Amino acid sequence: MALKINVKPGEKIVINGAVILMGEGSTYIVLQNHATFLREKDIMQEEDASTPAKRIYFHLMCMYLDQDNYESYYNSFMDRMSDLLKATNLADVRDCLMNIFTFVHKRQFYQALKACKALMQFEAHLLGTATAPPPRPPQAKVQVAVRRK
Repeated sequence: MALKINVKPGEKIVINGAVILMGEGSTYIVLQNHATFLREKDIMQEEDASTPAKRIYFHLMCMYLDQDNYESYYNSFMDRMSDLLKATNLADVRDCLMNIFTFVHKRQFYQALKACKALMQFEAHLLGTATAPPPRPPQAKVQVAVRRK
């Protein structure tokens, strides 16, 4: 099953570890098989991981982009998960963290990243740093992905 990704002029995208800078003019990329990819807007630098949810996201992103070495990021990821679980009594946040953990356990890193993005938006609202209206609490549900060959 092909995946079509619309890409803006000058946007960077990472596909299977290669950073690609798009030229002038809007375009799209069609991935014909399974690939690891992230758009520029979804890439976080380590220095930008300044909140608990962002630190979790950063380690998830590293696991996703470097799946051959995912074990080297796993302990740091689990430390950040444990820190946030200890620090919150909000059931919605705890449920989202458990969903993220389940996605990681199933090696569904992209789904884990999506769930963590929702958690980051919720966290921004709680911290008063959100620029958008208050989000609903993260409701990421664990789903089993079926891949066709």
